[in-house]
Amino acid sequence: MASTTLFRLATRSIRPASFVRASSYAPRCSQPVRSSFAIANNFSTSAKLRSGHEEETYEEFSARYEKEFDAVQDVFELQRNLNNAFAYDLVPSVEVLSAALRAARRVNDFPTAVRVFEGIRAKVENEGQYKQYLEALEGLRNELGVPLREELYPKNE
Repeated sequence: MASTTLFRLATRSIRPASFVRASSYAPRCSQPVRSSFAIANNFSTSAKLRSGHEEETYEEFSARYEKEFDAVQDVFELQRNLNNAFAYDLVPSVEVLSAALRAARRVNDFPTAVRVFEGIRAKVENEGQYKQYLEALEGLRNELGVPLREELYPKNE
């Protein structure tokens, strides 16, 4: 069991004694009150907690996000899906990014389209991978008229 889970269990049932006495209208129980540690020991620590999410492959991830970007109807959905896609410990595929750029065009959100490329730059490991993504998305970028941040704000060196 994770240490944070134990901490939550331990702190959840600790209450000041005055809080218990404040409720004078509560009926008296004939059963003894069990401590929080005794309650916590009733739980098995060997069972793995499952959140309901199974492992998905990169292809399943890409297909899921392509479908989500194709269904985007407003800016909030677009930005939420982009945040979720970039939150994973991987760089989204070119197909997912092209679906995101098309969705940005569909909802007429120019700043988010530019920020897609900023997100790519932040997620890749090196400049060479960033250039590969730029080459793969060059046609769509020119078609939609999405400049890069480097083109909009060149560094003064």
